[in-house]
Amino acid sequence: MTFAQLKALDQSYTMQTYGRFDVGLDHGEGATLYGLDGEEYIDFASGIGVNSVGYGNPHWVEAVTTQAKKLAHTSNLYYSQPYAELAERLCRRSGMACAFFSNSGAEANEGILKLARKYSFDKYGPGRSTVLTLRNSFHGRTITTLAATGQDVFHNYFFPFTEGFRYLPAGDLDALRGQGEDVCAVLLELIQGEGGVYPMDRGYVQALAQYCRQRDWLLLIDEVQTGIGRTGSLFCFQQYGVEPDALTFAKGIAGGLPMSGVLASEKCRSVLGPGTHATTFGGNPVSAAAALAVLDILDDAQMEKIKAKGAYLRGQIEHWNAPLVDGTRGMGLMIGIGVHGKSHKELAAEMISRGLLVLTAGTDTIRLLPPLTITYEEMDKGLAIMREVLCG
Repeated sequence: MTFAQLKALDQSYTMQTYGRFDVGLDHGEGATLYGLDGEEYIDFASGIGVNSVGYGNPHWVEAVTTQAKKLAHTSNLYYSQPYAELAERLCRRSGMACAFFSNSGAEANEGILKLARKYSFDKYGPGRSTVLTLRNSFHGRTITTLAATGQDVFHNYFFPFTEGFRYLPAGDLDALRGQGEDVCAVLLELIQGEGGVYPMDRGYVQALAQYCRQRDWLLLIDEVQTGIGRTGSLFCFQQYGVEPDALTFAKGIAGGLPMSGVLASEKCRSVLGPGTHATTFGGNPVSAAAALAVLDILDDAQMEKIKAKGAYLRGQIEHWNAPLVDGTRGMGLMIGIGVHGKSHKELAAEMISRGLLVLTAGTDTIRLLPPLTITYEEMDKGLAIMREVLCG
């Protein structure tokens, strides 16, 4: 099939909900992708942070194919080995107490919101159900996670939204302390990804966590994009010196297969019991086997390499003194490049047309989320293309 044929199929038979770039991908190796018509791309996007260990990783492929031959699905009416082993591995490496598996970031965030409201209802009764989130946040595209998202641009068309959310300005402790008795939890991203790759101030996060403990509000951390090694630790909260009551993860956990979940503390272990929460495909054996392979590959030694690669990319970009660049920000291999003079989407399209896949975020940011296993050779190839675009 040619790219023209693929594009015609898409336009004829799928809902046109995506503003796709003119790229039709066929296969990949490492952090390099190949199009249907033979073109080559360096991948600084990894499927929006999903292909965490690149393409064709032998250990990942072996784990997936072996499990697919054994058992593809069981439902959660029965036990299966992969999800149980995965729960143990995630809990041991995060310090959390228990896991719940689901399929997408939005679904995981829905689960964590249910957990917070039930925790409060069980302990305090009705009337204490408001969840505080931050302005410029993004938590998903379901009706409830859109309601939790603190960006007006997403609040249209789908009214009425789920009630029970208020948005605080990031970094404003006075706004936090001014909240009433109806609050049960605070949900935040430690780096606002879709909002423009803005890391939270460490002191603010620690003060927020302390205030949550004082009020018995659950501290919920959305690690859908920052988790599974993206920032140079398995979870970003491990670099902030706080202990969440629960967190969500998704994207890179299964290296390209759909999977997400919630990790909860001992305090929240028994909040959701039989009949209160479920999902048909959660903990799917093939996805769980893939996730175990991802954790094998992304061991503690890899975390330091991820930090070094991120520092290398940012150092190279900032060294150019490119006239279109306002600096870089982020952690590990979650990098935002502020741009001006041309729109971020126009610049991204130009890079993609030259063979470098990148993302955008916010209103003025080029976002980089390369595979965590990307090589320096691949980074240098991508940087060469980026420099051509940003430096003229």
